[in-house]
Amino acid sequence: MINGTAKKPRLSVFRSNNAVYAQLIDDANMKTLVSASSKLLTVAEKKQPKTAEAEMVGKMLGEKAKKTGIVEAVFDRGGYKFHGRVKAVKEGAEKAGLKF
Repeated sequence: MINGTAKKPRLSVFRSNNAVYAQLIDDANMKTLVSASSKLLTVAEKKQPKTAEAEMVGKMLGEKAKKTGIVEAVFDRGGYKFHGRVKAVKEGAEKAGLKF
């Protein structure tokens, strides 16, 4: 099992048929530090393919993490295979400056 701390939180990814959700979790204190989802994207951004939306969610999460001082995280794919939208979330977060 993957656990996160306040200094190095766990990036958890959940995908449904319609949306992608990502959050940085401090498991030691059982607290969500930062979250983002494809539901928060604008109408123009939602017209992209699902993998492009997932990458935008990763970028959004990475930018929010940077503002709160989080620079490093542990990736939790949540049992999903590491490809498609799950991989795109990680790549988007890395582009925003989050390290794994």
